[in-house]
Amino acid sequence: MKSRKVAFGAVVASLSLVLMLLTGVLPVGTYALPCFAGILLVSIVIEFGVAWAIGVYAGVTVLSFLIASDKEAVIYYAFILGIYPILKSFFERIKLKWLSFGLKLIYFNLVAIAAYYVSIFLLSIPEESFSLFGVNMPLVFLLMGNAVFVAYDLCLSRLIALYLNVWRHRFKF
Repeated sequence: MKSRKVAFGAVVASLSLVLMLLTGVLPVGTYALPCFAGILLVSIVIEFGVAWAIGVYAGVTVLSFLIASDKEAVIYYAFILGIYPILKSFFERIKLKWLSFGLKLIYFNLVAIAAYYVSIFLLSIPEESFSLFGVNMPLVFLLMGNAVFVAYDLCLSRLIALYLNVWRHRFKF
């Protein structure tokens, strides 16, 4: 059974790393590909637990920082899109839906702001470059990001249901 966990974890890690490497090739990849790389972790969480998923996530994050060319995409993966499918399992255990949803939004906003500041310091992007015609673009992006995050969360929930109802029996875990 342990060899199955290692093999499946390696396949998911490899696919996630390929997606992270493609972020430097595809223009929209900065946002979309880390999302897809994170979604792959759902199967690890369901089949083998959070500990295995964290191991795969950590491996992909470290390797992405080392070899992926789009560091902004790596930051999005490391802070938001890679770890969220793992954390979602904890958020979903909360019985009160409004509290669960509120905590998800608080989490997203905190890590999005942290990712912004890490991007500024790690990628040396001047803060002044984030204004366009006097509009504070990070604030606009944060507001739009909340809407996209809600859609992402709903889509992720549907993908999890699809995995459990359709695909899971094909893997024969």
